[in-house]
Amino acid sequence: MKDRLIAELRLPSPVVEIDDARFAKAGVRVLIKRDDLIHPEIPGNKWRKLKYNIATARELEFETLLTFGGAYSNHIRATAAVGAYFGFRSIGVIRGEEHLPLNPSLKYAVSRGMQLAYLDRATYRAKTSDAVIGALHREFGDFYLVPEGGSNTEAVRGCAELSKELDEAVDVVFCAVGTGGTLAGVAAGAAQGQVTVGVPVLKGGAFLEDDIVRLQEQVYGARSGSWRLECDYHFGGYAKRTPELDDFIDDFEQRHGLRLDWVYEAKMMYALIDQVVRGTFPRGTTVLALISSSGEVSEG
Repeated sequence: MKDRLIAELRLPSPVVEIDDARFAKAGVRVLIKRDDLIHPEIPGNKWRKLKYNIATARELEFETLLTFGGAYSNHIRATAAVGAYFGFRSIGVIRGEEHLPLNPSLKYAVSRGMQLAYLDRATYRAKTSDAVIGALHREFGDFYLVPEGGSNTEAVRGCAELSKELDEAVDVVFCAVGTGGTLAGVAAGAAQGQVTVGVPVLKGGAFLEDDIVRLQEQVYGARSGSWRLECDYHFGGYAKRTPELDDFIDDFEQRHGLRLDWVYEAKMMYALIDQVVRGTFPRGTTVLALISSSGEVSEG
């Protein structure tokens, strides 16, 4: 099955230019990289983050993958799919109590062979502690642990490869930031002179800078690449939305025929357009937006 998956992957993912009067007025060229089209079951940064995790798990002779996520997590879905394609047993540890019938995300994960377990929210907050991990080992035996959102050193390596798919004419790359793994890799792999701008989708996202630096240090030994965070576009916090954001999503779809994911990509694209309109970038700049998911999704 893994050979079929590899054959189906759309890599490099396509890049298209957005025709918009606001960009023309600012003298800025805007491209979007459609990582959401890499694979219907494992789109965008999910494949890039899981690629080397799978290789490492196989190398270390693990038979089981275990990861964490919310009840609507795209990461849970993707891990279930990768597990099925590569012959791993998969376990998804879900935040909160079980609710039946299962929602579409968890129903899909189960259909791909994933076993679900649930942690109350207090225990879930301590999911990286030795006590919680030890209890999971006692319940499920040996497993390869993929962190929530998939962001670890293997994920950074995978996301760094994205930058090699970019034209040298790209000056600035925008990406949404949840756990920081994508930004850590994209920035590290960027060409000389390229700047990566991360848009945290949760309130108070400035703390993510330390997490991103830590990931880069683990892989590259130091902070790597030219990058910054823009933390004022969270629209109330993680998985929060406002009428202004909803209007923006509708307007963008009408203009460009793409329905943006309201948890991640809409906030990132709003930030990009706002900064272009404000004149943040000199005329002649080429900006690329990384689209890792599209449509109505709820969690990474």
